Amino acid sequence: MASTACFAIVSKNDIPIYEAEVGSAPKKEDLAYQHQFILHAALDVVQDLAWSTNAMFLKSVDRFNDLVVSVYVTAGHIL
Repeated sequence: MASTACFAIVSKNDIPIYEAEVGSAPKKEDLAYQHQFILHAALDVVQDLAWSTNAMFLKSVDRFNDLVVSVYVTAGHIL
């Protein structure tokens, strides 16, 4: 089964610093936009969770179809 993942680093101001898609699925332009949409939709949930817990790894903070958003928050709150 072909799969793909999106890796992103987002600054404190919700600005993507780095984005990469990894995996074996064929690249589609629509998929890149879908990943950006899911990322920005999950940021509000992530920001609320980041300030309410001491955990640095937030597993499964949001879902969209079969995609899961997991987050690692640095000490400086870069997501």
